Amino acid sequence: MAENGEIKTHIDNNIGTIEFYHPKGNSLPGQMLRELASTITEMGEKEYVHVLILKSRGDGAFCAGASFDELIAIENYEEGKHFFMGFALVLNAMRHCPKLTIVRVQGKTVGGGVGIASAGDYTIAHKSASIKLSELALGIGPFVVGPAVKRKVGTSAFSTLSIDAASWNDAEWARQQGLFSKVCGSHKKLDQEVAALAEQLSDYSPDAMAELKNVFWEDTENWDELLEKRAEISGRLVLSDFTKNFINEFKNS
Repeated sequence: MAENGEIKTHIDNNIGTIEFYHPKGNSLPGQMLRELASTITEMGEKEYVHVLILKSRGDGAFCAGASFDELIAIENYEEGKHFFMGFALVLNAMRHCPKLTIVRVQGKTVGGGVGIASAGDYTIAHKSASIKLSELALGIGPFVVGPAVKRKVGTSAFSTLSIDAASWNDAEWARQQGLFSKVCGSHKKLDQEVAALAEQLSDYSPDAMAELKNVFWEDTENWDELLEKRAEISGRLVLSDFTKNFINEFKNS
């Protein structure tokens, strides 16, 4: 397994699968975020791919969000904006991709991982897949992922997640809010449900699915500009003493 993380792809029977992995809870360093965004874009351009599955490796955490090692190393506004633009690029790649995207969430997910789960067109989760937006506790805020999460769960649930940044909300809560489409009791069942839906969609009209996806994502045409502005906010706040002290205390605890 790659120490710095890796992204693998596989195409079979018109189903494209993208799998990301990082040894630290499937967290996403900046370079991996950009690679993931470009991989989603490339898969979306392949005519023989009719549907996408986006997943992370293993049965543990789905995604621990931003890499704390990279956050603590940010020294100026430009570096901060560049880092958070990585998440913006992934979310916009998922939005622009003409293929319906199934996201497999096998375990806990934090911050940016919640954004990725929210940007899925159909997200299937394991019962252990609790979610948390921890950004406010870090002195930042879920600014970049916010539009994706709010679009899926509404203002009330997004506010709950954003303000109570220390608490986990379980998978059933996420399903009730509309973030998860389905919750499975075992990882075997999770994989079966993901595979069955992907196989079903792979036989449908790609043109019809692309048009349907356009309908799903109506009123998000300003996200290229919006998410860049949000990355600028996070890039500025991550330089604060509050954030650096929090991360240092977390890493030393």
